[in-house]
Amino acid sequence: MALLYAAQLTPSKIELIFGWLPTRSWFSGDPAGLESIGAYRFDDPDGEVGVETHLVRGPDGPTYQVPLTYRGAPLAGADEWLVGTMQHSVLGDRWVYDACGDPVYAQTLAAAILTGGTQAAIEIDDHGHRSSAEPTARVKGSGLLTKLGTVGLVDVRDEDETTVVVTSVAEIVVRRVIGAGSSVLGEHELVGTWPGVSDPTVLAAARSTG
Repeated sequence: MALLYAAQLTPSKIELIFGWLPTRSWFSGDPAGLESIGAYRFDDPDGEVGVETHLVRGPDGPTYQVPLTYRGAPLAGADEWLVGTMQHSVLGDRWVYDACGDPVYAQTLAAAILTGGTQAAIEIDDHGHRSSAEPTARVKGSGLLTKLGTVGLVDVRDEDETTVVVTSVAEIVVRRVIGAGSSVLGEHELVGTWPGVSDPTVLAAARSTG
């Protein structure tokens, strides 16, 4: 389960994303025309790191997949993956990273793909009152593993419109640009649906290396 707080964020997640996207080699177009169309979360087993993937789209362009992690302290050695910082009115200072460079994201994504997992259930804490919330995007992995080893360090590289994340237990391919095609990227895939997209669309893939 992912616990979210009814909180004020300064700057907002979308403001951070729209400022960061133009710095990416796989982004094209005008960030001013982008809008958020969905998001899904994975659950950090240790409960320390927020793991959330945003889907954003321009009026005439493709959909971009932007996975982020939210941390209460800087991630050592990950300055190149830092998207920015924000102030959370409940949790305080938060460091926001391009999740492809964060081992916690690699662990949760690989687990979802290779064990047939889904997005996390969401609960909202509004000043101590908790309620369930529906995800705006739903995802499902195709793998059948019952157990996955622990991800250590990650080796990350961009390849055209994807990012490849190599770990000790899996090699993961994350689609940054989501077009009409859904070509096979690996042994097992993560597919998703969101408002306006009812056909399962490939978002990422992985193969076990452990």
